[in-house]
Amino acid sequence: MSKEYWKPGNMLYPVPAVMVSCGREGERPGIITVAWAGTICSEPAMVSISVRKERFSHGIIKDTGEFVINLVNKKLVRAADYCGVKSGRDTDKFKATGLTPQPSRYVKAPGIAESPVNLECRVVEVKELGSHDMFLAKVEGVTIDNQYMDERGSFGLNASGLVSYSHGAYFELGKKLGSFGYSVKKPVRGKASSKERKKQRTRRKQG
Repeated sequence: MSKEYWKPGNMLYPVPAVMVSCGREGERPGIITVAWAGTICSEPAMVSISVRKERFSHGIIKDTGEFVINLVNKKLVRAADYCGVKSGRDTDKFKATGLTPQPSRYVKAPGIAESPVNLECRVVEVKELGSHDMFLAKVEGVTIDNQYMDERGSFGLNASGLVSYSHGAYFELGKKLGSFGYSVKKPVRGKASSKERKKQRTRRKQG
C-alpha cells in the first residue's frame, strides 16, 4: 500500500449536514447549513457548531446566544444545500424553501417543522479559532417526529433517511454494518453460527 503526505487540511469525513435556525426577536428567522457540527458531551448534553465570522447567521447566534440544530434527511437535502449557499441578508430562507418555522419551548429561535429531530440549544461559550468561531452549547430540549416512533416507544432515527456530507457531496446513510459492542458480544447459548451449522451438516453427511 502506497501513501503520500498532503498539506494539513480538513479530511475528517463524513460529517453531519444540519440546518441551524436562529433569529432575533422581531426579525425574520434565518437558516444556515453547517457541516462542522458535533456532540461534545453526554452529561450534560452539549454540542458544537462552527460558523464563519462573515456569515449572516454568525452575528445572530452571537447576539442571541441560542440556535436550533435541525437534522437533515433525504427529503430536506435540496433545502439544506440552498440554505448553505444563499445568504440570509437578502433572502428569507424559510419562505424560499417552503420550510415551516416551528415554535421552540426553551429558546426563542424557531426550529424547522419538516426536520425529523430538532435540538434547542443555548450557547455557553464561543471560541475564536481562525476562519470559524466555535459555539459550544447546551441542549435544552429535543423534539422528534412521531412518525419514526415504533409501537414500543423507541425512536427509529435511522429510518428517517438521514444525510451526511463528504468532500463536497451529500449522501444518504446506507447499510447497517453492526451495533455498538457487537465485536465483543458473546454468542447466544444454544444458537450456533452459520459456519458452525455448516460444519455440523457436513459431519452428519459424512456419517
